[in-house]
Amino acid sequence: MQDFSGLPDTLSTALTKKGYSGLTPVQQAVTDDALAGKDLLVSAQTGSGKTVGFGLAMASDVLDDAGRFGRPAAPQAAVIAPTRELALQVRREFDWLFAEAGIVTASAVGGMDARTERRAIERGAHLIVATPGRLRDHIARGVIDMSDLKTVVLDEADEMLDMGFSEDLEFILDHTPKSRRTLMFSATVPRGIAKLAQTYQNEDAERLKVGSAEKQHADIKYSALNVAPSDIEKAIINLLRYHDAQTAIIFANTRSMVARLTAKFSNRGFSVVSLSGELSQAERTNAMQALRDGRAQVCVATDVAARGIDLPGLELVIHADLPSNAEALLHRSGRTGRAGRKGNSILIVPGRQRSKAQRLLKFAKLDAEWGIPPSAEAVLAKDEERIASNPALDEPSSAEELAFAERLLNGRTPEQIAAAYLRLYRERHSAPEILGALPEPGHRKPRDHAEFGPSTWFSLNLGRKHRAEPRWLLPMLCRNAGLSKSAIGAIRVQFQETFVEIANDAIAAMKQELGPEMSLEQGAALTELSGAPDFDASPKGPPADTLWTGKPPQKRKPRTEDKPKAPHKPKQAKDEGRKPSKPKKDKAPEKRGEKPPFKGKPPSKPKESKRRPDAADTSKSLRSGKVRHTSKGKGPQSRTGKGGDARPFRKRSKPQGR
Repeated sequence: MQDFSGLPDTLSTALTKKGYSGLTPVQQAVTDDALAGKDLLVSAQTGSGKTVGFGLAMASDVLDDAGRFGRPAAPQAAVIAPTRELALQVRREFDWLFAEAGIVTASAVGGMDARTERRAIERGAHLIVATPGRLRDHIARGVIDMSDLKTVVLDEADEMLDMGFSEDLEFILDHTPKSRRTLMFSATVPRGIAKLAQTYQNEDAERLKVGSAEKQHADIKYSALNVAPSDIEKAIINLLRYHDAQTAIIFANTRSMVARLTAKFSNRGFSVVSLSGELSQAERTNAMQALRDGRAQVCVATDVAARGIDLPGLELVIHADLPSNAEALLHRSGRTGRAGRKGNSILIVPGRQRSKAQRLLKFAKLDAEWGIPPSAEAVLAKDEERIASNPALDEPSSAEELAFAERLLNGRTPEQIAAAYLRLYRERHSAPEILGALPEPGHRKPRDHAEFGPSTWFSLNLGRKHRAEPRWLLPMLCRNAGLSKSAIGAIRVQFQETFVEIANDAIAAMKQELGPEMSLEQGAALTELSGAPDFDASPKGPPADTLWTGKPPQKRKPRTEDKPKAPHKPKQAKDEGRKPSKPKKDKAPEKRGEKPPFKGKPPSKPKESKRRPDAADTSKSLRSGKVRHTSKGKGPQSRTGKGGDARPFRKRSKPQGR
């Protein structure tokens, strides 16, 4: 018997149809009669049913006494979510939860057609689900009337602040009635959330913390697997094959990593989709729908999908890149193990990142089982176990099936048929990968190039003219060709190409990985050589080639013995080579106070001006301020002593009458 006491009949009916046998702890906490009408700040672990929880919490504010909605007009409630996927998921949850109550919902989500949203809002809606940026845009344009708003819900409030939506949230809340009810739901309550709640919630607001850190993610099994940096993709392929999960999600930190993993797994036969910020809203919606319909089995995503996304049957979460902090780890892992279902969260820990993984687990208060990825033999053994335990083997066979089995056994043994079935099963799935051996921790044996075994030389179409360096050529070969560092010998960088020595034992696997064209990435490709390259015949470049010996390249010190220093020459004087000038005669010493005799021409007397005395031009020097007489018809003298076009400096005279 379901216990939905205190809820309207319309909601109880919807929960029963959905298969609910009772309310989760967070749902029971927010529907307490003592909290009716109060502002709430709720922190609960992910996957605890918060979406249905705040739907039940706002029911008393928006439903009438009969538990139904009235005529749709201006929105009565608004739910704000950080991402498009989460907003659309909330809308779907509310559509079935309030279906019996006659709800009409609308959305305001970035990436969707704004004109279609505007027409839906103008037709009337009881509830609007939105992302912060698009909702602010509609409010600023006058599309949405917020005057009748009774309840505002901020879902994943901490994530919205981390994504930089604080100004948008403040703008939205400032345009809502002060009598509204504000509900904030978040997995954690950092300082920014507490400050936002203090500003926009009433003084009697209640803070609820449901669940504890010790019980968090109790249905999720955590594993941390040590892998070589060159085996990350191979380890993920083996994990997907070993667990054979109905739905799996792989998290990466960058869009480029998402694109590379998606292409890699698609080529290996997995039904894979991707989620990242560079995709359009239509592409992201189609990807989510493919996962829900079962048309896709694997999703490769950035952290954009780590918040609030609920995928049915999600059993496996793989962290291809370690998350940046403990909160991101919890939110990523929280996509599985929801509503009592079991799940696995696996951290791929390459090489030297073991200490970082240990810190993340410690800060998140999680215990993980350390180990290594499943080997190819373990994957094949798991296939056999899965076939042997298939319930179809114990089901009774029909007459038609028995007749076909009899025809199939004609001329064949049961062992042949079973072996053929195993081959067909393995052909439908990607072959497992062979992983390299992990080096012992703390032990690093220096490699002697002279001990390198039988090898073959390859030519790479990158050289010094392309700024090729062994320090990034080596990781590129390991990453794309599936080689380990021990399988790569010398790397000689020439002007137009690079010669690479590869161990014969690793060539077959490398060719299978790269394909017949042996292309690496961004146009780089390998070409097998018939013998050792002729380094002297290769085009010469400016500097000499570089021999890679397993150590980072070091700058070459200048050699002083290459060129002898030129003998020091004294600096030539400026006057050297010129004809000596005649010596100047010493001037007679002048007595103090006496002026030297004038040897030039006598100064000429100034010409008398024919102009009237009262119209005489006088100007003051710009530097000394003395009056300077100017000749008739010429402008005043400039600072250089020559006549210029400057305006004359003269006194204004009163106009004379005729």
